[in-house]
Amino acid sequence: MANFFTENKDLLFQFDRLHLEEIVSILEDDYREAETYNYAPKDYQDALDNYRKVLEIVGDLSANIIAPTAAEVDQEGAHFVDGKVEFASGTKLALEKLSQAELMGFTLPRKYGGLNFPTTIYIMAIEMVSRAEASLMNIFGLQDIAETIRKFGNDEQKDEYLPQFSSGKATGAMALTEPDAGSDLQAVKLQAYQDEEGQWHLRGVKRFITNGSGDILLVLARSEAGTKDGRGLSMFVCYGDDSVKVRRIENKLGIHGSPTCELQFNDTPAELIGKRKFGLIKYVMDLMNGARIGVSAQALGIAQAAYEEALEYAKAREQFGRAIYNIPAVANILIEMRVKLESDRSLMYATSYWVDLRDRLEEKVQRLKEAGKDYSETAARQKHASRIAGLLTPMTKYILTEDANKIAYDSLQIHGGTGYMKEFRIERLVRDARITNIYEGTSQLQIVAAIGGVINDILADHFEEKAKKIYKGNLQPLADHLIHIREIFLDSLKFVTDKNDKYFQDVAAKDLVELYSYLYIGYLLLEEAEIDSHKVFIANRYILNALARARKNADEIKNETFSDLLHADEILL
Repeated sequence: MANFFTENKDLLFQFDRLHLEEIVSILEDDYREAETYNYAPKDYQDALDNYRKVLEIVGDLSANIIAPTAAEVDQEGAHFVDGKVEFASGTKLALEKLSQAELMGFTLPRKYGGLNFPTTIYIMAIEMVSRAEASLMNIFGLQDIAETIRKFGNDEQKDEYLPQFSSGKATGAMALTEPDAGSDLQAVKLQAYQDEEGQWHLRGVKRFITNGSGDILLVLARSEAGTKDGRGLSMFVCYGDDSVKVRRIENKLGIHGSPTCELQFNDTPAELIGKRKFGLIKYVMDLMNGARIGVSAQALGIAQAAYEEALEYAKAREQFGRAIYNIPAVANILIEMRVKLESDRSLMYATSYWVDLRDRLEEKVQRLKEAGKDYSETAARQKHASRIAGLLTPMTKYILTEDANKIAYDSLQIHGGTGYMKEFRIERLVRDARITNIYEGTSQLQIVAAIGGVINDILADHFEEKAKKIYKGNLQPLADHLIHIREIFLDSLKFVTDKNDKYFQDVAAKDLVELYSYLYIGYLLLEEAEIDSHKVFIANRYILNALARARKNADEIKNETFSDLLHADEILL
């Protein structure tokens, strides 16, 4: 039988290279969890064996249960039945099987019925599920909602809500967006108010809510009357009961299995999560960062599926007396797709490592505080990990979602006219990919989120260390190219900062972020190439292309090719 884990050599390569020793040790409380739960790992190798077994189960379910029904899910979609949202039959079956396999609480602690797994392993599961059926990720992959309650909710809230997520009894949604508050969440108007007994209630409308029919909702609402900015917003949790009316399901281009809803809250009883006024500035930012990692993995899964479709079709389709796989123009497209796919996966799991480290060190700091021990060194490391994760998270979402769209586009191109037909899976993948660089923050917003770390060159020490290393054999010329890209970046950065012009910095941000990504990904691939001969080719193609793109990025900055933005009204109106 097919298995999306064991048959994916590159995913296995990434799994075998995981170095999660410190992360797992903190998660398992130095393996004292095994004293309470006899199924908890006793050491790091035991934990890795557990992770592999679970990922094999996810790979099996993805290939043999979820993927075969993806076309029907896309056609049937989520729909209204007697005023309620009903999942497609294939979605119901998938959620039933995932719940039976106890996979709906991946990162939640065992005391709440979860697996207590690192984020990195969860992301690998999301990638496989998304490869099988992208819209299912928007239900399976919303486990970050439970994580937000775990991090910021009180003990009573954790005890009430988290076991429902782990068991699969409840699905969730994060209700943030409103008709007049899309990317600008400071403009949220939905009202939160307290009655005479201190009970919170919600009143207002949310729009474009992924899985808006979820059983448990996290809602961003204006708790401070008279305010108009983010400081007046708080986070609430409530049930999607009869006081929450689904006004409609959006008729979308893709991801049809996931209901995107408009919701009306009619004095809905709710509970405050954490502190008042911290809804946007702390809790939503944490929630969104988790969602952005999830969407990056979703995009990676779609890209893998699109590549597989292109490769299979190119080998089977004959033109001019030979398979089009053997036509150089087609082969080159396939190679570019493969290089994008593998370099993206390298970035994905490097980023998830830093996210894991940030979160686990934060937990360790808290434990040390509670024990009355010195935590200064751990806190400093946590701050460092937080800065790196804060850069890599938006960078990853930008790169992976844009690449997923390109890979899907190229896959359809290889299919030719047949790929445009509903009978072929690629047309669905093209539609599903398109949302990934829009929701949970558009590509443009990811650039805005990443540029601060780039301007401050927060990976400078990392790049300097890599530049000093001598790489074996034919890899050293590639390392020299990366040193040159670093020079191009620093020269471009100086050009931008010397101008001391915020507007100019904003329009140059995309090129600077891309330049920085070439360096980070390039060094990841070099490290991989030292231990795997296949990766030598991937590193070579990626770094040579990156050098050419780096020169183009620098030219656009220095030649101020975007200076016509100053005259936008003259051009556009």
